Order: sequence, then structure tokens, then C-alpha cells
Amino acid sequence: MKYKVIITGSSRSLINQFFDNVGQRLDCISSSDRYEDMANHIKYVQTDGFIFYLSGESPDVLKKYLGIANELYRKKIPVFIIGDAKEAARFEKVVTGVKVNILDKSLPYRNMEEKIVRLLGDNKVLENNKAEAERASQIADSAADAVKEAEKLLAKMEAAEANKKKHVLVVDDDSSVLKLVKNYLAGRYDVATAKSGKVAMKFLETKKTDLVLLDYEMPEEKGPEVLTQIRANENTKDLPVVFLTGVTEKDKIQEVLAMKPQGYLLKPISMMKLSATIKSVIG
Repeated sequence: MKYKVIITGSSRSLINQFFDNVGQRLDCISSSDRYEDMANHIKYVQTDGFIFYLSGESPDVLKKYLGIANELYRKKIPVFIIGDAKEAARFEKVVTGVKVNILDKSLPYRNMEEKIVRLLGDNKVLENNKAEAERASQIADSAADAVKEAEKLLAKMEAAEANKKKHVLVVDDDSSVLKLVKNYLAGRYDVATAKSGKVAMKFLETKKTDLVLLDYEMPEEKGPEVLTQIRANENTKDLPVVFLTGVTEKDKIQEVLAMKPQGYLLKPISMMKLSATIKSVIG
């Protein structure tokens, strides 16, 4: 089983090293240390844990973590600190009232990953045991209610089976964007990802999608070039395309709009706008 964790800190190089050296059991998503970014990740990503990778932050800098740490505690999301003894003590002194799991940054990355996975596994067992106990208590209180709930659940499952999810293809060279968008949409749509226009076109040769979310700036083929290929193909010429981009230059925006995509959303992506746009295009 893989666990999904969000990681943040002021040192991007340390976080990048962590990304490069773990991954066997952890699916990592990087967040900036801005409160709004961390809050959005917690809101839209079903995370199993949250990691603060410390790098000598002062107490004043650590104070900005207090609000998000309290939110994690409220949502019962395990919190991990990676740092030395002084950094961990400073964090616990400033960010009070929150239980944290401390990992020494001198540990090999494999050992860090093993400890995080073990602690997350223990937390899952406790959650499952508690949920099972509550469920058993409810069933014991009212067998008739349990039967009704089972019937409702069965009806929902049958309805879900009858209404097959629509498919969305996300094309972006940024892995963190692909993960964020996929995790947000996965509950309502079948989602596939592609890290380049070439991979996306290869996908469309053999498979179908209902909508393409297309990045503008990519290293090999830019979004407009990919859209041109989509429009030139008889099998995909009518495929809806929505651009996701950080490009704000007027001439480039006009260039894209002239190609008549079904939408154009600026990064950082507003998940509410993304959801509303997709719904307006494919339901």
C-alpha cells in the first residue's frame, strides 16, 4: 500500500532530495509554505500525512505553521517533523497543542520512509478499529436501521455503476500539477495524465477521452501545437480542450483564444473554477 503525504518547508533543495530518494511506499506532493497553498492542498488532496521539513527556521517563521498545524489536528491528519533536535524543539515550542512525530534529518532517506510508513500504518489501524467499533455499536443498536442503510448503499452502488464516469486527460510537464488535478478530479471523473504532447497524442491514438486539460508551456511541444494536432486529426477534431497555463501575455492569450478552445484557466489553478469549467463542458 502507498501512502499519500504532503510536504512543505523553506528549503526546496531539501524537499527535492527527499522526493528523489523516497517513493517506494510514499506518494509525495509538494506544497509551498504559504498558508493558502497548504490549506488548499489539505482541502483538495486526500492526504494520509503532512510533513514539515525544517531548515533552521526562526520562531517568527514557524508561527505561520501554527494555523495549518491546528487544521491538521482538527482533521486528524498525522504530522511529521524532519529536522535536528534543536529544530524539532523550536517547532514544538512555537506550534503548541499539536502532536507531532519527529524524524532526525540525519537518518538515511530509506529509514525516514520506513518510519513514516510504519506510523501511518499504525494510525490507519487505529482509525479502522475505531470505525469498526462504532459501526458494530450502531448495528447492535438497531438491526432494522442497519438493513435500511445496506439497502441505501446497494442502491447507490447500482446507480454509480449505471452512470459511468466521464474521462478527462490532463497534459502537463509538471508532475505536481498532474497529481494535484488528478487527485481533485478522481472522485467524479476517470482521469489519465500525460507529461508531454507526444504522450497525449499517443494516448489518443488508441483510447478515448471526453476532455483534454492542456498546459500551454511545455518543453517539447507547446500547448497550441498539441491543440493543432488534435484539431487536424479526424478522430479528435471535435474533442473539447481547456488550457491550464500561467501565461499572461496578451498576444499569447489572443493566439490561444483564436484556436477556440472550450476554456482558458490561469495557474495557480482555482479548483472551484476548474470544476465549474469541466462541468459546463462535459457535465
